[in-house]
Amino acid sequence: LPPAYTASPVPVVIVFAGLVSKLGAYGFLRFNLSLFPDAAHSLGGPLAVLATIGILYGALMALAQTDLKRLVAYASMSHLGFIGLGIFAGNLLGIEGALVQMINHGVIIAALFLVVGMIERRAGTRLRAELRGLGATAPLFAALFLVVSLAALGLPGLNGFVGEFLIMLGAWASFLPLAVGAGIGVVLAAWYVLRFYQGSTQDAPPQPASFPELRTLDVGVLAPLLALMVVIGVSPGFFPAAVDATVKALPVILR
Repeated sequence: LPPAYTASPVPVVIVFAGLVSKLGAYGFLRFNLSLFPDAAHSLGGPLAVLATIGILYGALMALAQTDLKRLVAYASMSHLGFIGLGIFAGNLLGIEGALVQMINHGVIIAALFLVVGMIERRAGTRLRAELRGLGATAPLFAALFLVVSLAALGLPGLNGFVGEFLIMLGAWASFLPLAVGAGIGVVLAAWYVLRFYQGSTQDAPPQPASFPELRTLDVGVLAPLLALMVVIGVSPGFFPAAVDATVKALPVILR
């Protein structure tokens, strides 16, 4: 997936990462858990291990990237691992968290790729080392970028926290060691996201350069995603209540 994300135009990547990448998770929820509950229960452990490996692998690979688009691509992979872990935890909290996180993943990853696209269009590069000090010339961009970054690392009060917290509770109840591994993934996510933000906006630029401020159209594109991040974050009970009946209708044997 990351090479495909890197080579594709930003609008295509937003659709692919925000929607298409979760079709597999939807398939597990819609068909596997409904049609083959016993198989889903017996294979839940190995699949949860693979999901946790995906969380850690994606986070470690994101840390190693200098190209911001590849960094977001691996971050997307890591976040998809959380969705898988919630599904294969096989309990109410985990599956509810996975459903919520599927929505959150689409919002956050779309916003991150939009930010990367705006950076590349204005600066002509995606390399982190060449993008220092953008906040000095574009403070509004830096402020909106900060909100997106905090949502991506799962800060309480923004939407990224809600799904991950439910998934961690579900994993803790079913697979304690895997919950610890996922917790390490959360720490790594904070590391690469904050380094992504600080390296791009806070450090002094290597040479005097101008980075145009966001236009009204740019803000209008980001605004709905930012609004969803805040609304879901400050009203965390809405989505679990909405999906509770759906999850309870699944015939999977809950742990």
